[in-house]
Amino acid sequence: MSIFGKYGKHADLSASIGLTNLGNQFWNLTPAELVEDTILTGQGVLTDTGALAIETGEFTGRSPKDRFVVCDENTENSVWWGDVNIKFSPEKFDAIYNRMKAYLTAKDVYVRDAAACADPSFAMNIRVVTEFPWSNMFAYNMFLRPSATELDGFLPDWHIVCAPGFKADPEIDGTRQHNFAVLNFTKKMILIGGTGYTGEIKKGIFSVLNYVLPHEKKVLSMHCSANIGNEEHDTAIFFGLSGTGKTTLSSDENRRLIGDDEHGWADQTVFNFEGGCYAKTIDLTREKEPQIYDAIKFGAILENIGFQDGSSTPDYTDGSITENTRVSYPIHHIDNIAEPSIGGAPKNIFFLTADAFGVLPPISKLTKEQAMYHFMSGYTAKVAGTEVGITEPTTTFSACFGAAFLPLHPAKYAALLGEKLNGTDINVWLINTGWTGGSYGVGSRMKLSYTRAMITAALTGQLDAVTFEKLPVFDLSMPTSCPDVPSEILNPRATWADKNAYDSTAKSLAEKFVKNFEKFAAETDASILAAAPKV
Repeated sequence: MSIFGKYGKHADLSASIGLTNLGNQFWNLTPAELVEDTILTGQGVLTDTGALAIETGEFTGRSPKDRFVVCDENTENSVWWGDVNIKFSPEKFDAIYNRMKAYLTAKDVYVRDAAACADPSFAMNIRVVTEFPWSNMFAYNMFLRPSATELDGFLPDWHIVCAPGFKADPEIDGTRQHNFAVLNFTKKMILIGGTGYTGEIKKGIFSVLNYVLPHEKKVLSMHCSANIGNEEHDTAIFFGLSGTGKTTLSSDENRRLIGDDEHGWADQTVFNFEGGCYAKTIDLTREKEPQIYDAIKFGAILENIGFQDGSSTPDYTDGSITENTRVSYPIHHIDNIAEPSIGGAPKNIFFLTADAFGVLPPISKLTKEQAMYHFMSGYTAKVAGTEVGITEPTTTFSACFGAAFLPLHPAKYAALLGEKLNGTDINVWLINTGWTGGSYGVGSRMKLSYTRAMITAALTGQLDAVTFEKLPVFDLSMPTSCPDVPSEILNPRATWADKNAYDSTAKSLAEKFVKNFEKFAAETDASILAAAPKV
């Protein structure tokens, strides 16, 4: 029971989602109250930064194979079924929810009323019911925070019930193992059990928005960061998978941050879905990422970090629990932000890839057809040491740079992107933040200072007047010069000592692109297929 004994003004959970016979219900507690409850229950400690440090338990990352979507008359013919969206019957959903409700009998719960989508035209109200106080604080950090006036008469569009202590029985519940996340688009509920990893809460709502906005509102939902310059229409979008620099490169002292991970692109606006940031902290330093480092203060939650010996000082080099150490914090922990988190339609779009093969240019400009091809491909590469069993560079293709969160077929998102690019002068750039001068183990990682300089040159129009040359096989247009960047690194082939080795590696990577795209060919326009590498 909370030390504050605070129940708050709240609605009836039994009437809205059938949660009865609960213990105390703590509604919309402040971060200070949630921090204190976490510490008093022995679930976390304060670091010397003032941030709360917790451990998420058995799971320190998402579990994509244990994410399910209820298949019913509303979703059967619209959801992209398969390994990403695994079918779950309505009957199984009701049964596992009944068992969750029984598990929560007499237990205290924390309830949070929040929202998603900074553009009020697309706002979605969310009610989050959690077993643990720090899960509730995560929802406070990551979602939009309604005002006191907005909380009066608050009506949720969606509910999340998160009970990490409830473990499913696969034989009874039809799950793969004891952890699960189940989305029900008809009942507008997300059930999370058996895992304390907070990212399941955040990505559950992202998956919902990835269905509702494109399917019902014709808004392109995007796994990207975004920032804005001094002018309303100087918005930039950064797509990229984990480890490609999405959060880092959107943090720019000369531009205001709109958001670091999830956005929608409507007719006139690019808007943040969230009200906070969820950043990786492994090897974090103030020198490399000052905005993230300085955001780790009271109100932030550090997940699965280590400590310097005998102290409460975080050790960001410690990956003994997981390499996926994280921090969540409200976006206002960063000074240079857009308020509200909205920009105009983008002027520049960046696709970020960490190419561990050293084949792709550090910057190249894409045609509309190439943009759609590379958007659907969603390429990056994992290197040795990032995951168990990876001993050499491994290609990763994640459609739309976020396949794990896409309820619809990738072609639908690509078609929306194409519609938004039609008749515009929006620039689309492919940025390789990976290797140059050779593959991983031979070449070196592209310097962050060079990547920032290239992005700045693109944003400020300094590349408009330079000449471009074509990269064979991939047919990419590469600038021959760029301010503050050595010209000799702009053509990747020129950086390799062994040109024959480059040609062979480029051919191999191109074949991987073509092979990956075979599954999209039937739903893809011929002009996009023609933008594939030539092998």
